[in-house]
Parts: sequence; structure tokens; C-alpha cells
Amino acid sequence: MAPLPENLTTERVLAIKHYTDRLFRFRITRPAAFRFRAGEFVMIGLRTEDRPLLRAYSIASPPWDDTLEFYSIIAPSGPLTSRLCHIKPGDEVLMARKPTGTLVLDALTPASRLFVLSTGTGFAPFASLLREPETYTKFEKIIVTHTCREAAELRYSEDIVNALPEDPLIGEAAALHVMRYATCTRTSCHRSGRVTDLIGSGKMFSDLSIAPLNPASDRVMVCGSLPFIHDMQAILNAKNFVEGSNAAPADFVVEKAFVG
Repeated sequence: MAPLPENLTTERVLAIKHYTDRLFRFRITRPAAFRFRAGEFVMIGLRTEDRPLLRAYSIASPPWDDTLEFYSIIAPSGPLTSRLCHIKPGDEVLMARKPTGTLVLDALTPASRLFVLSTGTGFAPFASLLREPETYTKFEKIIVTHTCREAAELRYSEDIVNALPEDPLIGEAAALHVMRYATCTRTSCHRSGRVTDLIGSGKMFSDLSIAPLNPASDRVMVCGSLPFIHDMQAILNAKNFVEGSNAAPADFVVEKAFVG
């Protein structure tokens, strides 16, 4: 087996939970020197005979957590996820020593409301941001959206958001200031439809009894499938939102790291 590159570390699986036959979360050990900002991603993978097999994963746990959590899809033909879904506590996984990403608070300018919009496993970075105290010092209201094909695929975001009021660091603020809006596209659930359509029609805002998106008061983070990201970029550009980055903070940011 090929030697491990110096930019990678070997970590141990602590826990794993399967939500559906397509989605699971797992928790691994965290190196003492590993630092990251809420919303960043890191390369995760497994050893193979030839070389490490790695993909980008958003870190779902908050920066203050002693361990690291990730949320993954299972792609039957995916070189990594088809293997990663079989891990169990005690198994080894590989992780890069340095995280990165644009889906961070530093890439946004100050505003009143923060919209975090996601599809599928794109909710993962928001699981970190929603448990980061700095999020609540920068924004008065956080609106969380999560769109999946089926109701069962919404359980991870439901678990995270429902647990926020009990969080010892941000519980009181989250109970007052977080709103969740979940929709399904293929099976009937409480709300049906693509969130891009519900934003475009204004239905999401009427359902939540809030004002529509406005660059003067709102900041937006987007994570999910490429079609979803492209559609949201078009919507935000049409409303005169300016895309931001670490070097030039502005009105919205998107994440383009995908797992396969």
C-alpha cells in the first residue's frame, strides 16, 4: 500500500448513523491541531492499494466540538461513498490537515437576516454554522431552508434544528431567531416544491410571514446541487445581490464542493 502523504492524517470513526439507504452521517476523531471556521470543508477519504481516495466534505460539527461530524450521500457508483457507507466505529479514515471554503461568515457583510439555503447533503455546512455562536452575534434572524426528494431525507436537518434550543452555547438565541422551511420534490410532505420556485413565486415568504429577499437587509448562503446553485445565483443576481468571497465580503456566497 502506498505511503500516506504528509498533508493527510489518519483518524478513527467514532459513530455512524444511516438515515435512509442514500444518506448517513458519521463522526470521527479530531486532531488537536485541527482548526476550521464554521462552513468550511475538508478532504475526507479512504486508503486504497494505489493511492488515497479523497473527496471534499463540509464539516457539519461546530468549531468548538472535540470531534468532527460529516453528512454524506451514498452514490452506488461513487468510488468513495460506495465504500465509505460501510465504515463502522474503530475504522480508519483519511483527512486533510487543512480545511478551506467560501461558505463562511467572513465572506458576508453585516445585515439583519441570514438565509441559509440547501438541498440534499448541502445542509451539512449549515449544521455547523447554526451551532456557531458568532452566527447569532452577526444576524438577528436566521432562515434555514432544506429541500430533498423525500420526507425521510429531511430528518438530519430536522434533528439539528430541533436540538438548537437545548444547546448550552446558543440555545436561547436559536429558539428566538431560527426559522426552518423544509420542502420535498417527489413525495408528499408538509410542504412540496423546489425552494427556488417557492422563492420566485413569493410563497416561501408568505408561508413564513416575512419580507421578501432584499440586499439591503439580507445575506444568503447557498449549498447543494449545481442546478440549485445556478438557479439561486440567477435569482440573487436579478435582485442585485453581489456575490462575496473571503477576499471581498458581499451579499451572498455559494459552495461548490461535491462528494462522489
